[in-house]
Amino acid sequence: MNKQLLVYITTWCPDCRHVQETLAEWRVPARYINIGRDPQAAARVRALTGFESVPTLVVVDGDGCDPIEPPAALPAGRGPRGIDRGSVITEPSTEQLRAWLSKHGWLK
Repeated sequence: MNKQLLVYITTWCPDCRHVQETLAEWRVPARYINIGRDPQAAARVRALTGFESVPTLVVVDGDGCDPIEPPAALPAGRGPRGIDRGSVITEPSTEQLRAWLSKHGWLK
């Protein structure tokens, strides 16, 4: 398996810019897909989160778009914001992002 980080973003989202800047600062390689320009990507994010929530970060195999493992279900009545679902996290705080990336081996 060739584990990669895929990040779904939009151009208008300040949280997306923050995640991009943070990943660059931490030297974490990632592939970005703009859901505003890719309807199939937007549909994938809706399928993962129930919304077009960005940034959504996904651990994928190589150049794929599907999570390496099915993400944990969202708690009943909760949106996806900041919830570590295993192979997926959406709209994380900086602390949540650091913990999630560490868990997946991108940060020490």
